[in-house]
Amino acid sequence: MHLLTLHDLGKEAVAELIDRAIELKKRHKRGIPYRPLVGKTLLLFFEKPSTRTRISFEVAMSQLGGSTIFVTSQDTQLGRGEPIKDTARVVSRYVDSVVIRTHEHERIEEFARHSTVPVINGLTRTHHPCQVLADVMTIVEKKGACRGLKIVWIGDGNNMANSWIEIAGLLKLRLTLACPADFMPRKELVEAALKGGAEIEFAPTPQDAAKDADVINTDVWTSMGDEEEREKREEAFKGYQINEALLGLAGPECIVMHCLPAHRGEEITDGIMDGSHSVVWDEAENRLHMQKAILERLLTGGEQR
Repeated sequence: MHLLTLHDLGKEAVAELIDRAIELKKRHKRGIPYRPLVGKTLLLFFEKPSTRTRISFEVAMSQLGGSTIFVTSQDTQLGRGEPIKDTARVVSRYVDSVVIRTHEHERIEEFARHSTVPVINGLTRTHHPCQVLADVMTIVEKKGACRGLKIVWIGDGNNMANSWIEIAGLLKLRLTLACPADFMPRKELVEAALKGGAEIEFAPTPQDAAKDADVINTDVWTSMGDEEEREKREEAFKGYQINEALLGLAGPECIVMHCLPAHRGEEITDGIMDGSHSVVWDEAENRLHMQKAILERLLTGGEQR
């Protein structure tokens, strides 16, 4: 089983992962050792920079008793033109799972087709499933549940927005998005989520989206790989900043999320990032515990000890 998009998991597995990650976090806080992956090796194959994804997977594997190997495309023969399928066939004979962080989603799909071990999406241009699983885990921790809440996405219709739309369809969530017209998420994902029972609305302005929100979520205006569009994006996203005025339109107990890294002063202000409504640091911490739940499920078949 691979985890390339959230649809690879399905509704039941997503819900189970969220509950399991919360339990693993509690066990860790109580200092209870848990090492079901002794003797297992995880390959981290990253073609894009990373802080949270790399470190959280490395620490997760260590806490579960396993080991990791980190490489970039320049460290391997892929950087010299070796076909992806050849690399996948070889490394999956060495390791027990592979986390890939790359540009085009088709690259991870091709790798997975030729891998005999689970492949996990550590981020592609169109999907970021591990981050969104940790986000939902954070909402459940803070709010008790996700169903029935007004969850808002403000900003770029990027890989984060796409994965939020996917999980909304799987868990039948209420999701409101405010994105500039030229930066909308994928239409086919929206259609699939609506068929799955999600309540998805596109608000005309960030202010309309934020009204009575329970959760407000955002990301940078210019993601990795989009640097050539920086000026165009900065112009398009004027007015899409999460600031005190916007938060004032939300519900009184609204929480604010950001997957990081943040460009403070652009998509979010210092006051909001560091304020009482922010759960950004809990959200980042939860990457670790969600990665443990994912690795446990894929490498032990979901067996819990």
